[in-house]
Amino acid sequence: MKQLLFKNGDVLPNLGLGTWLSKRNEVYDAVIAALKCGYRHIDCAYIYGNEAEIGKALQFAFETGIVRREELFITSKLWNSDHAPERVELAIRRSLKDLQLDYLDLYLIHWPIAFKTGHEQAKTADDLISLDEMPLIETWKAFEEIQETGLTKHIGVSNFNIPKLKQLITNATIVPEVNQVELHPFLVSKIWWTTVPGIMFC
Repeated sequence: MKQLLFKNGDVLPNLGLGTWLSKRNEVYDAVIAALKCGYRHIDCAYIYGNEAEIGKALQFAFETGIVRREELFITSKLWNSDHAPERVELAIRRSLKDLQLDYLDLYLIHWPIAFKTGHEQAKTADDLISLDEMPLIETWKAFEEIQETGLTKHIGVSNFNIPKLKQLITNATIVPEVNQVELHPFLVSKIWWTTVPGIMFC
């Protein structure tokens, strides 16, 4: 399987199992089947609402010898309602608890959009926080801290356009290693055709 290479030598399998829209009582079987077929990258997120079931599947895979933890690459994402710097560590620890893991391989800012704490969905404009009030760089500084503590090996972003990426890079101590974007024949945007040096688009 083709792989993307991080600067430190870690590898990110090009092909991974996406768990968005995977229903409860189905995602468990999907993860087990994928691991048996050779998948080694599982893409998760808090907002998908199924990390606890994925965690049960991972534990079953470890206990039965289907795969070892060190053979896997597990990604998760910070949701919009947890952008406040003091919420970032709480959020990743919540995902780790649900996934029954000690660390993530990659943790991403899911969207460059901030909701008020406790508002998982923005139903009105009042549920949003402007990026002037909640700057992305402040969220990113908290990401740098959780990487330093070992809660995640790598940090990056998701759904960021080029201007927001460049703005973040200008002020960051650690440059985002990945920008995960949705791109397929039914969703094509010119913004993704421009690359940013040092960042993997996947």
